[in-house]
Amino acid sequence: MRPRCCWLLAIAALLGMPAQAQPGGKPTQAYSAQVATDWFALALQLVQQTPGLSPPVAARALAYLGLTLYESVVPGMPAQQSLAGQLSELESLPWAQPDEPLHWPSVANAALATMMRMMLPSASAENRARIDSLERSLPLTDSRDFDMATLDAELSNRSAGFGRLMAMALMTWARTDGGHEAWAPLRRNQPVYVPPSGPGQWATTPPGFSPPLLPQWGQNRPFIRSTGKPGGDCPAPPALLYSEAAGSAMHAEALEVYGIANAASASQRQFALYWADDAGKTPTPAGHWAHIAADLLKARQANLAEAALAYARLNIAMSDGLVAAWRSKYDINLLRPVTYIQLEIDSNWLPALMHTPNFPEYPSGHSVVSSAAADVLSAQFGAATAFVDTAHNDRGWGPRSFASLRAAADEASVSRLYAGIHFRSGVTGGQVQGRCVAQQVLALKFSP
Repeated sequence: MRPRCCWLLAIAALLGMPAQAQPGGKPTQAYSAQVATDWFALALQLVQQTPGLSPPVAARALAYLGLTLYESVVPGMPAQQSLAGQLSELESLPWAQPDEPLHWPSVANAALATMMRMMLPSASAENRARIDSLERSLPLTDSRDFDMATLDAELSNRSAGFGRLMAMALMTWARTDGGHEAWAPLRRNQPVYVPPSGPGQWATTPPGFSPPLLPQWGQNRPFIRSTGKPGGDCPAPPALLYSEAAGSAMHAEALEVYGIANAASASQRQFALYWADDAGKTPTPAGHWAHIAADLLKARQANLAEAALAYARLNIAMSDGLVAAWRSKYDINLLRPVTYIQLEIDSNWLPALMHTPNFPEYPSGHSVVSSAAADVLSAQFGAATAFVDTAHNDRGWGPRSFASLRAAADEASVSRLYAGIHFRSGVTGGQVQGRCVAQQVLALKFSP
């Protein structure tokens, strides 16, 4: 069993104050969201450029950044409360002293800089320097929120100190979730994973036949407390039964993948490529949705409190969604369409638009992430929110308009079928699982 606390969290508990004791000074909502959106913009760039940040790892990093932002400024949010005592094995966190005012943009600036350095240890020297540069420059460039006429050295230092303390407390907790031990270059003491074999079982796929990605990731501690149900609290629905028989459900779904991939329409190809969100080329699916959240916050001229709530809920949902998805993937261990089609339909077939990822088929991780993200963002911004997605403008693929967050999530989900890398049931199963995770996150008591 992982430890519930450590020396730093014990100190935090001694320093803690009851959630209803708000420190003096301006509340968090009195400031703009710029400090949050600027830091997450840098985070997405670093996720794209840092080795080892596959989609689950990237989602975990963004989740801890989102939670750090929220917990660092929630003492200045009278209508909200800390998540300490609600999340898995997180019993206590520091709380600001009620008689010592804090400047919340300074708190957030220091907290996010500190957490980003610790959460992305393999970032290049150039990118580590960008973290330092943003931390120094924000007080100079964000004149709305950093008023040098009132922000004296004592207030600035006290605020930055509290932000750093919060980041260190959360990082101490993060180190016990299993994620630090599951991915290169930090992988340690992990047994070699040998995939089970047999009819219908996943096997490495052409053309690279890469080894399985993060087979232990589904055993990581999620943010939401588990009830210990077999398969997790949000398991994927039952997968297709493996069958080679013509007319079986699996054979029919394989024929659908084969037919679409061989004769995809222009729009289907566009959907597949737009939502590919490849690691190393983009900030991954979680980063795509974090970009959408930033655009919504900017369009609504949101304040810092609204941004903190949005980033915490969104990124926790996406990270927990991928933990749940990876658990289902390796428990069910269903073969990919390319394997089935080469065995039963066309021995020379390969998906034309992208290579098949190196992990089991069911469920679609994109569907889990996108469905969870859309439901969480809809709860804050409205289910009928129309928006313009600018996530891939720098690649010449945007902007693109969507009538709702759910419409975007549905397109992202079915794009994996159009790409030839998922059966339709993998898409729909992932949607169900993602919505379940979103409901778990929305059930957290952010307000007393």
